[in-house]
Amino acid sequence: MAWLDKLKLKKGLVLSLTEAGFVAPKEIQQRTLARIIGGQDVIGVGPEGCGKTTTYILAALNKFSYTPEGVPKVLILVPDKEKVDEVIEKIAQLNKNKSLSVVGLFAAPGIEAQMNALADGADIVVATPDRARAIYLKLGLNMNKMELIIIDDAEHIVKQGLQLPVAEMANSAPKCQHLVFTEVIHERLNKMIAPFMKQPAIVEVEEVGVPLFDTHPQLLYLVPNFGTKVNLLNLFMQDEDLFTKLVLFVNTRPTAEKLYKSLDNRKTSVAFLNPWFFEMEGFESIYDFKSSDIRVLIVVNDAEQKLDLDDIPFLIHFELPLEKETYIDRMINDSPEVDDETMAITFATDLELTAVKKIEQATGQKIPLGDLPEDLIIEKERKAGDAAEKKAAKAKSDEPEVGAAFHEKKAGNAKTYNYRAGIKAKMSKKKKHS
Repeated sequence: MAWLDKLKLKKGLVLSLTEAGFVAPKEIQQRTLARIIGGQDVIGVGPEGCGKTTTYILAALNKFSYTPEGVPKVLILVPDKEKVDEVIEKIAQLNKNKSLSVVGLFAAPGIEAQMNALADGADIVVATPDRARAIYLKLGLNMNKMELIIIDDAEHIVKQGLQLPVAEMANSAPKCQHLVFTEVIHERLNKMIAPFMKQPAIVEVEEVGVPLFDTHPQLLYLVPNFGTKVNLLNLFMQDEDLFTKLVLFVNTRPTAEKLYKSLDNRKTSVAFLNPWFFEMEGFESIYDFKSSDIRVLIVVNDAEQKLDLDDIPFLIHFELPLEKETYIDRMINDSPEVDDETMAITFATDLELTAVKKIEQATGQKIPLGDLPEDLIIEKERKAGDAAEKKAAKAKSDEPEVGAAFHEKKAGNAKTYNYRAGIKAKMSKKKKHS
């Protein structure tokens, strides 16, 4: 499919694409550009490298003739200064209209210089949401002729807690077309964009590819927050016949200590790998754990060491490691010809779905989604204003703070999981380790 076919791009822009080495449009460009140029709101979902940035830059440049007015018509909101620089560089690569002015806004000493740049004339503004809002409130960013607002890396903007600046900028141009590009879409992101998106087309592209490694069987449990993760872990630990032995991966010592306290208070035998205090229960070697009576081994940020995880029935990632390579190293099955006795389980919140997608793209495998047990207690989101109330409640109770909403089930009701039949069968075939 040639760039001119059905995409409604101006001939000068098509020439720029050809000179820049873009031979043909990628899938996301084929499926979105005609909609965008036609004026529809669009949500584009796809992995890194699928062409999202090029897509919206083409849509933005396509709006301008060779006599731009010097008043912003396009606002591109991105998470940080590095992305601002990247987008401006990409615009320069594809833009042949030398009279077009592009201004970047980001946190830096001296807001006046950026306001002066806007006053000198700007057709496209690339900005972080907080700096765009700050300059707008100082009457330095003219939104009166804004035609297109683009939010890129929207999942990172949500993770940074910048939903309010995004909403304020979108509301300042209510008749504007809106585009959102993200690697994942989830409830928090939907909550941010729902007020200003008008019947958007949702276009999702997958570029997982072919499997690159032999890995242990995997399951993903999507939960709303940290407290619900703790509840799910404790619920699993009630099934002593199934969860005989497991390694629990976390990223920080405070998280490890909270989980140790929660598990220990519920009479689950638990220890640390390489404990950092002398009085802690722990092992210097994972081999010692394998031969012990301890059920749970907590491992904190072990990225620098290769662990022998063979013959351990369950590997649970309570938190995903910062580097996807660390996760992949743990998941690789070195003996695929042997019946796999290890299952890998990941707990993730909405904000961790980006990391999940990167892992799937790197391994060429989708991680199946597990059904949450019917007995699981879903924690409510805690707000900052609840701190005093939380402290008072803790003083009145001997129960551990984390996972406090979890209630012990009667023995007869302890295993009412709603696993899909195939998953339950797989999990039940694990070897029993004493």
